Amino acid sequence: MLKSIFQESASSNISFTSILICSLVSLLLGLAISYTHKKTSRYSKNFLITLAILPVLVQSVMIMVNGNLGTSVAILGAFGLVRFRSMPGTSKEILSVFFAMTIGLATGIGHIVFAIIIAIIVILAMIIFAKTRIFNQDESERILKITVPDNMDYNNMFDEIFKKYLKSYKVGNIKTVNMGSLFEITYEIKFNEELNDKDFIDELRIKNGNLKISLSQKLDESEF
Repeated sequence: MLKSIFQESASSNISFTSILICSLVSLLLGLAISYTHKKTSRYSKNFLITLAILPVLVQSVMIMVNGNLGTSVAILGAFGLVRFRSMPGTSKEILSVFFAMTIGLATGIGHIVFAIIIAIIVILAMIIFAKTRIFNQDESERILKITVPDNMDYNNMFDEIFKKYLKSYKVGNIKTVNMGSLFEITYEIKFNEELNDKDFIDELRIKNGNLKISLSQKLDESEF
């Protein structure tokens, strides 16, 4: 059932029909990967086109190197890094790229049925994880950034307010801003069940002299 369609012939004498079948399957599965990424994550049109075409290109490389897995992986590893040279990709984008490459590797050595089975399993998993709350972030977890003057002792300065509104908190980062005249302190916080953003921020503003305060959701890099 999972035999390669190239198995009965030498890799150097692959028939045109076999190549055409593999290419069509690669393109169809690439379109399925692209559509799944579109429905489960943020996207750009160019990235979706890349995902749709990538399995065909990977398959072509596999056929050109006569199914040599070591050579093809080395080449494709370099290709995969091109996407992320100038702009960092999210974990979800990296997943989709490697998913598309995996399908191309499978079809490139003629394992059509295997590629289809893996594609169906992974696509179903991506949709289920995206549509359910299995890995949803706790909405009470936030990132708090408070700006204070450089002459102010910020250690334990906000503890009383934090104990009133938060379940937990910890300092994530401290840096100078505005040519060193201000400190920006970043906290990872978790609110109590009775969340009141406005009252919380108002009390902090009194403490920090009404300088800049920002409260945001924790970044979800994976974007599922």
